[in-house]
Amino acid sequence: MARIAGVNIPTNKRVEIALTYIHGIGHTAAKDICSKLNFPFERRVAELTDAEVIQIREMIDSDHTVEGDLRREVAMNIKRLMDLKTYRGLRHRAKLPTRGQRTSTNARTRKGKAVAIAGKKK
Repeated sequence: MARIAGVNIPTNKRVEIALTYIHGIGHTAAKDICSKLNFPFERRVAELTDAEVIQIREMIDSDHTVEGDLRREVAMNIKRLMDLKTYRGLRHRAKLPTRGQRTSTNARTRKGKAVAIAGKKK
């Protein structure tokens, strides 16, 4: 089992798909990595040599922000918005949608389970 950026990559999947298991690498970045290293797209992770795994690891370390560093960066960006008391920061603090969605109805994913209001008439 290959371990890249602190993540165990599934061995039976194609390299292009397996790289997307790393937080911060999507389909486009995975395709770019495979094409830069000249891996055929049908290649499986189990077929990679140790040298090729090291090549992938070095490319990801040099070109991409992934896993813990990326999560920390995103959290710091949100914290900065909250400290500045911007509109987006206030929406984050109130745990409401930040990108203009309606909240009168819907928004249940962000707001959580609906709570009944006692004594409210229909």
